[in-house]
Amino acid sequence: MNRLIVWTLLALALLPVEAGALSSDRDQPMQIEADRVELDDAAGVSVYRGNVKVVQGTLVLTGDVMTVYTKGEQVEKVIMEGKPATYRQRPDGKDQDVRARALRMEYYTTPERVVLLGKAEVDQQGDKLRSERIDYDIASDKVRAGTQAPNERVRITIQPRKQNGTTARPGAEKSGKP
Repeated sequence: MNRLIVWTLLALALLPVEAGALSSDRDQPMQIEADRVELDDAAGVSVYRGNVKVVQGTLVLTGDVMTVYTKGEQVEKVIMEGKPATYRQRPDGKDQDVRARALRMEYYTTPERVVLLGKAEVDQQGDKLRSERIDYDIASDKVRAGTQAPNERVRITIQPRKQNGTTARPGAEKSGKP
């Protein structure tokens, strides 16, 4: 099998957009669909174009173009572009998927981080983070959001929590009982 294909599959299998992703996902087969693919082993670039969809367990990535960059034996970055590109995965111990969307999603291996650019949004159990740029440093588990552009604001919506720590369903009726 072409070395670039192997590294593309490895990069996608290791893509840790959500640190608490369902642990069994990595043990599932990965399926990649696209209208076209260009593999250039010498340049270390593989490009998937047209209705790109990656599925592995609960992980689902979609976009218009996915590009995987390698240098030698190392994957350097994976970029998914779309209108929008989307991400969905179920974290361990949760009953709802984490969802993300942006015009461009970038995953870097050194340092390990994920950057969402252009109309970026992350939704986890009804809590939403919106910005033109969301940068997640995986090693330090830190998120930075925002841009230097005037009139661009970070928007966060946090759902009320029930006493047991779960999220109250948006729009759910509250009981009048004490």
